[in-house]
Amino acid sequence: MKYIIAIIKPHKLDDVREALMAVGVQGLTAGEVKGFGRQKGQTEVYRGAEYAVHYLPKVKIEIALDDELAERAVEAIRASAHTGRIGDGKVFVLDLQQVVRIRTGETGSDAL
Repeated sequence: MKYIIAIIKPHKLDDVREALMAVGVQGLTAGEVKGFGRQKGQTEVYRGAEYAVHYLPKVKIEIALDDELAERAVEAIRASAHTGRIGDGKVFVLDLQQVVRIRTGETGSDAL
């Protein structure tokens, strides 16, 4: 089993969700986060005053899935979140040792 964490631009969330559903992903968790990478924030102007924004809004997506679906899910995220501009995000893939469904007590792939 794999645990995928993706950090993407907020306006790409619906595109990524649709692409993941198309490859067979049945569920995901998404939340709003702030961060910076190579962008190092940005400078904005408000009422004539220039100020620096050090943390940019992003969306963090988390998905637990079987190994055979992982590569297709990563490619779906990459393709649908891509804009070609700095700050498109990153995808992290980790090995997932155990999953337990709280309601039924099922474990492993059955709990996904």
